[in-house]
Amino acid sequence: MMTKPQLNLLALRLPRWARLCCIFAATVGLAGNAVAATDDMFPSPVYATLQGTGAVENAATKQVHQGVEGAHYDAVSADGSRLLVSSKDHPEAYLLDARSGEKLATFEIGAVPQGVGISPDGRWGLALSAGDGTVSVIDIKQQKKVKTIAVGKAPHNVRFTADGKLAYVTLQGGDGVAVLDMNKQEKVGEFPVPGIKYPHNLDLTADGKTLWIRGFAGKVAAVDLASHKVLAVIPVGPSHAGIDVIPGGKYVVTGAIGGHQVDVIDPRTFKVVEHIEVGQGPHGVRASRDGRWVYAGVVTTNKIAVIDTRTLSVVKQIPVAGKAPFWIAVVGND
Repeated sequence: MMTKPQLNLLALRLPRWARLCCIFAATVGLAGNAVAATDDMFPSPVYATLQGTGAVENAATKQVHQGVEGAHYDAVSADGSRLLVSSKDHPEAYLLDARSGEKLATFEIGAVPQGVGISPDGRWGLALSAGDGTVSVIDIKQQKKVKTIAVGKAPHNVRFTADGKLAYVTLQGGDGVAVLDMNKQEKVGEFPVPGIKYPHNLDLTADGKTLWIRGFAGKVAAVDLASHKVLAVIPVGPSHAGIDVIPGGKYVVTGAIGGHQVDVIDPRTFKVVEHIEVGQGPHGVRASRDGRWVYAGVVTTNKIAVIDTRTLSVVKQIPVAGKAPFWIAVVGND
């Protein structure tokens, strides 16, 4: 098949009627490619909390789970069967059947709920209370809270290691990260992150060697977990947002709720290689499980921007059925 430049060159050598045919063919071909690019945007379910509506929406199917009061942060189990959702309005977190939206249990977790996480094996859930400085441990199968762990000032979000043995918790009220041993279900350590004010959200590389931390005030840090050395501090968009190490490790992406871009970082050079305009207020960002797409919840426009990681451009803006898509959870990359 000819490329667009080849078709254009050919058209210059043809009569007017033939040139029109070439232009039409090029246009149809490009349009076909654009349609094809949207066909596989959701290789697995993508769940967005609609913070202004009290609901969780599956962006792939447009199914909306209503009655999730103050839906704030969410996490989805690796098998796609369970959602854990925190509330911004109540000292609670909710366990949902991800497919039907049925609320299976409500947990009292303490003042100012923030991030949640589900272990890779689906056994444990963690729900953070910034107001109490604690992490609630939830038995997902038994659907009950089993322990409360004191971790430090204003814990914000959590990430499990791939084997589920450890969990890292950002301490937004301090300057560091707490380490939880999930076998003991207790805090076993803490380390500072110089250069980052108010550690906010976080993600891990697939090999578990590097922790990426989004600060509250426009910076990202990469931390070597063996030495706890800060490898780089990188200026990004204003205020705070989510952060995701894209499966495959080619890029790290973060939003900017105080701005209008998703920043793309090359983890080899620790440089921002692209600023992608998505609309005002992108917060939650998460890639598809195959690393092809990035989904950004844009809270002001009430849309989910879909970014193609091959071109680093927005290919679709998907309206949500409510207000303020705040956080994104993706089956296979959560």
